[in-house]
Amino acid sequence: MDTLLQQIVNGLVVGSVYALVALGYTMVYGILGLINFAHGEVVMIGAMTALQVIGLLMGVAPDMAPLWMLAIAVAVAVVVCMALGYLMERLAYRRLRNAPRLAPLITAIGLSFLLQTLAMIFWGRGNHSFPQLIATAPITLVGDVVITPVQIAIIVISALMMGGLLMLVNRTRFGRAMRATAENHRVAQLMGVNTHAIIALSFVIGAGLAAVAGVMIASNYGIANYSMGFMPGLKAFTAAVLGGIGNLAGAVVGGLVLGLVEAVGAGYIEHLSFGFLNSSYQDIFAFTILGLVLIFRPTGLLGERVSDRA
Repeated sequence: MDTLLQQIVNGLVVGSVYALVALGYTMVYGILGLINFAHGEVVMIGAMTALQVIGLLMGVAPDMAPLWMLAIAVAVAVVVCMALGYLMERLAYRRLRNAPRLAPLITAIGLSFLLQTLAMIFWGRGNHSFPQLIATAPITLVGDVVITPVQIAIIVISALMMGGLLMLVNRTRFGRAMRATAENHRVAQLMGVNTHAIIALSFVIGAGLAAVAGVMIASNYGIANYSMGFMPGLKAFTAAVLGGIGNLAGAVVGGLVLGLVEAVGAGYIEHLSFGFLNSSYQDIFAFTILGLVLIFRPTGLLGERVSDRA
């Protein structure tokens, strides 16, 4: 039972990060019908930027409180990633809105490799140690089940940001404009909505969430490198598909479900495979879920079935 509870805690931590990144995927897809496969690299840029800022602050102001140092690093990373998200939309995707669907998809994959290569040139190929600015001493919950302050911060901050985004989309004028743009671009323009600005802001908001997620991943594992965003990006895409891509609540549910399945599966995979596999094969669960969802329920858990009229 302690093992199961520990894996549930781990799953909530990982699932919170997946959900945060998945929101960026689902916002862009809901408005443009575009899968931004470069979104995982935005996660990486956020982590590496924060690492760079922390290193600079440690040299300039070594006596600064660790939490202030982390807060400044996150703020700079968010600004940098928001600017990157805007540039991606403005320079790459905006020109392809009326192009065949394959063109934006290939462009997104190309952007992903471009950002990875630029990061590799700038920060190198090796792993970088990410400073642990939040206490990492484990806190016992019950029995042998433990959680660290970093993991508590990840869950709480992710919940607040996801809740804030859902309120923004469902309760504000900007949210109504976003939903109108997602429903029909041309009609939204006729109603006075600046669809270009709404689409750009969707990329910017998604990139800001990705920056925070990148810092969370680096803080939780203590390392960062140029390719760290690739696998979380793919898993967040899986979470978005699982929940119903284009549905914000679905992205949150999909991320949490995927995190729990992956963590519990990793805890018991050795028993399930009779010793042939170990926890390093935990990625199999994410992509097995993706295949099953695409086969049996392509619309996802919370997606709506839409019928085409002849």
